[in-house]
Amino acid sequence: MNTIEEQLWDYIDGNLDAAQAIAIKEKIDTDAEVKFQYEELLRFNNAFDKMEFEEPSMSFIRNVMESIALEPAPIAMKTKVDKKIIYGIGSFFVLSLLMLFGYVLYNSNLTMPGFDQKVSFDFNLNQHITPATIYSFLFADLVIGLIFIDQLLRGRLAQIKKV
Repeated sequence: MNTIEEQLWDYIDGNLDAAQAIAIKEKIDTDAEVKFQYEELLRFNNAFDKMEFEEPSMSFIRNVMESIALEPAPIAMKTKVDKKIIYGIGSFFVLSLLMLFGYVLYNSNLTMPGFDQKVSFDFNLNQHITPATIYSFLFADLVIGLIFIDQLLRGRLAQIKKV
């Protein structure tokens, strides 16, 4: 539809404000082609007003709803990606970053220019690694492992229930 036709339909339907309605009325009065188009659209509108609408039968909605209920529900498309691939890619990047960080630390010479002192990373591991820290570390690993096994078993149980 062109813009004049849309404006004429809005004028016929009464959807224009006063200024636009006056402008369209002037176009209709001055331009013969617009007047002919307006009269044609007015005839269409009158023909549409005289038409009777057909109503569906009383059980139409019920029949449609029953036919929809009988159809199987659509299943969302899911692409299955093996988690081992994701874990492998992730571990590759984590190891690469750790190796890069270790290389930078190994080759760096950390000095403080204002103090003219050398920073050393040498420290006594036996002082920091005590039996309490080892037991804490092992306990945390045990808890994380149990959570992982729980999630794994729940996933397998859900897969078995689906089948």
